[in-house]
Amino acid sequence: MYSERFWTKNWDENIKDLNPKMWDKTFVEAISSTFEDFKEKIALTYFGVEITFGELDSYSNQLANMLKDNGFEKGDIIGINLPNIPECVIAYIGTLKAGCLASGVSPLLSEVQMEYQLRNLGEGGRKVGLITLDVIYEARVVKIAKKLPQLNLIITTNIGQFLPRIKRFLGKLLKKIPSAKVKPLSFLKVVNFKDIFEKYSSNKPEIELSPEDTALILFTGGTTGKPKGVVLTHKNVVCDVVIVSNWLGWERGKGFAVSGFPFFHMGGLYFLEHCLYLGWGQSLIPNPRDVDYIIKQIKEYKPQALVNVPALFQLLFKNPKFRSLDHTNIIGCISAASPFPKKSQEELESVVGQGKLIECYGCTETTALTTMNPSKGLKKLGTVGLPMSNIELKLIDPTTGDLVPLGEPGEICIKGDMVMQGYYKRPEETKKAIDSEGFMHTGDVGIMDEDGYLRIVDRTKDMIIVGGFKVYSNKVEDLLVKHPAIDMIALIGVENPERPGSEIVKAFIQIDSNFNYESEDLLKKDIIEYAKSVCAPFEVPKIIELTKELPLTLVGKIDKKELRYISKKS
Repeated sequence: MYSERFWTKNWDENIKDLNPKMWDKTFVEAISSTFEDFKEKIALTYFGVEITFGELDSYSNQLANMLKDNGFEKGDIIGINLPNIPECVIAYIGTLKAGCLASGVSPLLSEVQMEYQLRNLGEGGRKVGLITLDVIYEARVVKIAKKLPQLNLIITTNIGQFLPRIKRFLGKLLKKIPSAKVKPLSFLKVVNFKDIFEKYSSNKPEIELSPEDTALILFTGGTTGKPKGVVLTHKNVVCDVVIVSNWLGWERGKGFAVSGFPFFHMGGLYFLEHCLYLGWGQSLIPNPRDVDYIIKQIKEYKPQALVNVPALFQLLFKNPKFRSLDHTNIIGCISAASPFPKKSQEELESVVGQGKLIECYGCTETTALTTMNPSKGLKKLGTVGLPMSNIELKLIDPTTGDLVPLGEPGEICIKGDMVMQGYYKRPEETKKAIDSEGFMHTGDVGIMDEDGYLRIVDRTKDMIIVGGFKVYSNKVEDLLVKHPAIDMIALIGVENPERPGSEIVKAFIQIDSNFNYESEDLLKKDIIEYAKSVCAPFEVPKIIELTKELPLTLVGKIDKKELRYISKKS
């Protein structure tokens, strides 16, 4: 059934499996034509500053030459600890041009979390460099640097460093641009990012790279345990970029995008790679929760694509300024990384236009995207689309390994050239994740319909067991969010005090700010009655907790790990 890939009949007419030789190149080679063909085209915009592809090429060459000059060699690692600012993009490209590996380090990590990630990267004797903000350097990096002998170099910058001098001065004066003094360390070289442009050649460095060489080590979010480093080669990266760009059919050099996805996350990094490959411009959003700034960028640049997590799309379409914009230029709103309730999808399309939402699915371990709704054909709201070209996919019972029939939930398993090489320095966990046939077991539970469209219903670790019955939280959340009082909802399982070993369903609910109600008790009763009318008895929440705001992870997903902690604490 799955091996026949029956879903290909629903692909757009021009879509077919591609020749794997198309991704037999490094990512540096894959984007070289963009730098050559679109030198004068805007690559990045940042608070009024516009950087062309030609300038981006030169700046990244300078960073690569700086790394070489400081003893970094092929296979060494650069941690990029920055929000979405120009230096982040320069650092990513320059690191790969130097033959080094890039690793996103979230600016929101604590010093303990940052130390863990940098220590893990340095295992095996590789040199590690860190590119960070001056405020993070002062607050966290100086406290952990001495504990990390593998850390060989620190490069610091400021979020206002690319702005004109007057903007920088006013920003710091009005405290809109945080800054800190960078004190030198006696035991470690510390460099200012801006000095690189004054001292180093903009000629492309000579480095021998192969498609099989590692390009990235990206850490999973750690919502189900300690973060793991996912090892991805240049071939992995180019494979996914080529497949998705072919699927979408967007024209090279003729587009602009606005995305709130942070680049330290696979979703954000993937779309950055996509824009670099296609020669599309992109607006840099350092703070994805600054909805007003995002709206200003959309108004000014009239993008062809918006790319965000569902939570950010929900903030946008509820904003009157966004609703009043002219969205005729938009050809696609790409959503990924977390569940997007069908009701909210319909609301978004009522603003931007019917058929413009393209929901998709993937994970860090598959170099981002593996399924996507068709670019031109039937888009089924509430699904993450069809498996794309050159991808094998199956759904299995995670306890037996048997294939599950269509319409039944099963763990999503994926095979193809985009699947990771493994978890960094974790061979046993790699063996558990990738089976002997080469299928990556994602830990996500999905249901496939008779047309091959996939719907995500849960993470295997988020599944709730109620009296032996499986409750798929995403599926139930999608039903309950239709209640007019509910803005956002998350279900978790808590221990049933009357039946040890079993769970009951607890719902955390963020109330719609426009909804009026008499009392919390009456509202809870109304929600439970509604749940009884649309859910199976074992799916109905036994406990409801109302909250003004649900906790979100670094990339805007609802943080169920934090909700479990809150529930246990209370």
